Amino acid sequence: MGRMGVAGDERQLLCQLFEQVGPDAPTLCGDWRTRDLAVHLVVRERRPDALAGKLIKALSDRGEQAEQELRELPWGELVDRVRQGPPKWNPMSLGGVDEAVNAAEFYVHHEDVRRATSGWQPRPADQAREEALWKSLGRVAKVFYSRSPVGVVLRRTDGTEIAAKRGPRTVRIMGEPSELIMYAFGRKEANVTFDGNEADILAMEDLRRSF
Repeated sequence: MGRMGVAGDERQLLCQLFEQVGPDAPTLCGDWRTRDLAVHLVVRERRPDALAGKLIKALSDRGEQAEQELRELPWGELVDRVRQGPPKWNPMSLGGVDEAVNAAEFYVHHEDVRRATSGWQPRPADQAREEALWKSLGRVAKVFYSRSPVGVVLRRTDGTEIAAKRGPRTVRIMGEPSELIMYAFGRKEANVTFDGNEADILAMEDLRRSF
């Protein structure tokens, strides 16, 4: 498989994993199974009617119907819709937009399936993937940590930092970009370490970061 960018690579790898584990495998997304995650990804890219139903009460019935239609698809067909990606009318179909918006989304959801089973192992290092995820983290860090009661700095292993939230006291979260972004998305199964006052670390950890 040639490199298509991290978003494209992770999409294809996730779809391969979907096919291996089936529609009822666990994920790190609460009580979602793999079918729920696949429906979420298709709704996000291809079904604005269902997405609108989540945001606008008057359209909730239409949204629920659209989601139910997707749930009733054969598993292989649903996975194919995830694999195909957004249609041409969606700006995310453009390569640069796809990479900016979806690199983190698909990396995290791929790991949501990988890490939901016992005995999972970290993937081999991939510098291009780490750089892309660091860029993604730079775009979203301030949003993810905006409600932190203390300052938050994200520090990768080479010493580069992102100031996610400024405050009178600071907690540093340290790790590879791929692990920092898993933690930012609220996943406990992330290999990160902390530097700071213990009470500040606990206050920051209590923050609900999952989106």
